[in-house]
Amino acid sequence: MKTWKTLAKRTVLDFSRFLSVESHTIELPDGRVIEDWPWVIVPDYVNVVAVTPDQEFICFRQTKYAAAGITLAPAGGLIEPSEDPLVAAARELREEMGLQAGQLVSLGQYANDGNRGVGIGYLYLALDCVPVERLPSDDLEEQEVLKLSRAEFRAALQAGEFKIMSWSAVAALALLYLDGTQNPLKD
Repeated sequence: MKTWKTLAKRTVLDFSRFLSVESHTIELPDGRVIEDWPWVIVPDYVNVVAVTPDQEFICFRQTKYAAAGITLAPAGGLIEPSEDPLVAAARELREEMGLQAGQLVSLGQYANDGNRGVGIGYLYLALDCVPVERLPSDDLEEQEVLKLSRAEFRAALQAGEFKIMSWSAVAALALLYLDGTQNPLKD
């Protein structure tokens, strides 16, 4: 298969490092040219499912502007410019939950929109998480820390309580990873 080619691009909206929109001129593999193809640029991010040595899943119950009502959420946030995603995952886990992982397992990196960009999500499972500092409370949203059993975490995922797509994906991938290990955590 042949890939699409970018022939030209121009910025049409610029909100510094948090959001910009470009208009691309692209050429399809069959030679057709499309003018004004929208391309959205946002920073890459990490999402991290935290599991304690006691096999508790730590997550937030909170609100988000883009999600209707209350949602469950993993730790996560933007990757700083030139920061390694693994370093960002450890930093976000510590900043948001006050936790340090004994092991960080990569669950993959994923584009948010196959045709329009919108950043890359790096998803992680943090095993053997222990508290190392007091939980900060500087997030924009009101939130509550929850400790769920594996069965409760799975039920919450199945009930659609993780209302952001990347959060549902990291929760599902974490459970799939744990289901596939030789010594999986018990429900």
